[in-house]
Amino acid sequence: MVEMPIQQILRPYQVEVGRAVLRSVLERRGLTFTVEVARQGGKNELSAQLEVLLLTLFMAHGGNLVKAAPTYVPQLLHSILRLKDRLKDAGYTGLWSPEPGNIIRVGKARQLFLSAEPSARVVGATAHILLEMDEAQEVEKGKFYKEFRPMGASTNATTVLYGTPWDGNSLLEEQKQQNLELERKDGLKRHFQFDWQEVARHNPLYHAYVDGERQRLGEDHPLFRSQYLLLPVHGGNGLLDGGQRAQLQGSHHRQHAPTQGKTYVAAIDLAGGASSDGSPQSEDRNPHRDSTVVTMGELDFDAADPFTGEPQVRIVEHAWWTGVAPASLYPQLVDLLQRVWRCRRLVVDATGLGQGTASFLERGLGSGVVEPFIFTAQSKSRLGFDLLAAINGGRLKMYAAEGSKEHQEFWKQIEQAQSYYRPNRTMNFLVNPSRGHDDFLASLALLVKAAQYTPRVARGRPGISGPALEPAQIGR
Repeated sequence: MVEMPIQQILRPYQVEVGRAVLRSVLERRGLTFTVEVARQGGKNELSAQLEVLLLTLFMAHGGNLVKAAPTYVPQLLHSILRLKDRLKDAGYTGLWSPEPGNIIRVGKARQLFLSAEPSARVVGATAHILLEMDEAQEVEKGKFYKEFRPMGASTNATTVLYGTPWDGNSLLEEQKQQNLELERKDGLKRHFQFDWQEVARHNPLYHAYVDGERQRLGEDHPLFRSQYLLLPVHGGNGLLDGGQRAQLQGSHHRQHAPTQGKTYVAAIDLAGGASSDGSPQSEDRNPHRDSTVVTMGELDFDAADPFTGEPQVRIVEHAWWTGVAPASLYPQLVDLLQRVWRCRRLVVDATGLGQGTASFLERGLGSGVVEPFIFTAQSKSRLGFDLLAAINGGRLKMYAAEGSKEHQEFWKQIEQAQSYYRPNRTMNFLVNPSRGHDDFLASLALLVKAAQYTPRVARGRPGISGPALEPAQIGR
């Protein structure tokens, strides 16, 4: 067994994985390993150091190492640049050379970098020494088993799948479960898992960073669970559990007019805007089955989160119209938001039929106040993650019960909301149409985006102060 000369560069948990992979390669065992390391915990550094070592060991004999990633930019490109840097660090300048097709040669040994994007053509390559899959949770199973797995068949090459969990149906999770079952049978370790606390044992700065992320997102947030706790997420369940709903519940009273000196933002989900998956609804949708919902939020900068600086958002009012065309509400919306609430920022659903109303509101309130939001699968996913972070961090509170229909409908939708997790770390959240609507839910999520507001600071000559202009006044 060859000792790893890189063990003083890598942390103990990285060395443990490296030794197992190296042994399988040198003894031609052809094992398949799964390696889950908390985000920024060093899996890419481990991979690069292994590549340098194996290129060195096989530079006289020859053979290919193959590394794949879900995308060329940025994932595969980062791996290429990292390997070049490590070869330079090892004093290999002049000993390695690039070849066409993202290939790095050291002597007779070659490192191939291949994209695992669905459209990428990779059939024909051979992995004589090692096959690596970076971010394996994002690689399509069919792509891997049909085009990548056979690359190591003729040489019984060792395979390593790196990544962090996502849902229970990913390639990484499937192979992980197979490895755990094999381990139970023969005792040979094939799955390696190191969560953020293991990484933090060797890096105090990392501990401080992840602790801040835990405060910002909350331990139950899908991204924190998957990337730092290394726990898979499971869709089809409630968007919020009992504890999160309790966090969302505030003790302040609903109000129908602003309090002097306070800052207010708003969000509008328009009837006929976007469907549950973020795509525009058709024009023939029955408007009586959909509603326009305005959610008003008061920003409390004195209670801002100490980690993020984001203000607490208190939901203070709802306006709700069912079966009314959004265009006919335009004068009422402008009056409500501008004259009554002096709204500093408004995020409005501008998807599909909502584009026209959003444009009218921009003209009425000012483009510096209104931000049109177009629902897509990606943008709705980000909206959902931000909503969960705000609730988990205690930064979003609903007014206390006062017997209104708006209050009842809000909590009905919150309790019925479901979450679904998709590839590439995206999510969807909605109320199943068979159970009701999600207008209040969508408006709530848009309010979190509206709350990303920074108060304007008055500017003038030194020694002269004055009130800051309202956003709606600027440019007039």
